Amino acid sequence: MLVRLMYASRAADSVDQDTLAAILKKSKANNPGIGVTGVLCFSGGIFLQVLEGGRSPVSALYNRIANDPRHHDVVLLSYEEIGERSFASWSMGQVNLNRLNPGLLLKYSERPELDPYAVSGQVSLALFNELVATASIMGQGC
Repeated sequence: MLVRLMYASRAADSVDQDTLAAILKKSKANNPGIGVTGVLCFSGGIFLQVLEGGRSPVSALYNRIANDPRHHDVVLLSYEEIGERSFASWSMGQVNLNRLNPGLLLKYSERPELDPYAVSGQVSLALFNELVATASIMGQGC
């Protein structure tokens, strides 16, 4: 059974670009072995992540993530059973915010900034799907 989980969190003060690179490197190394794919977005101190895979591996990974001291205010935005993956090509892709048109963020929120706390999980997922469609995700390949 495949599931899709989306969460948001606020980064700890100690999180910088090196920390983010280490998180992505570890995800890309570990996720293929457990059959988890997904996309991570980090902007303005906020993480937004989608994980897809089997129910048990996704749930176990989310529980580890929720207890990670590199972030706080972890909020589960959505959890659903799915028939197929939307992010199957990424062991862990990263949204390239430098290439992101602020108009795209305005399409889904009140301000041109990433704030998953201010919108529904469904809206955040629609944003991720559009990011895939516009090739705004880096690190393609499992």
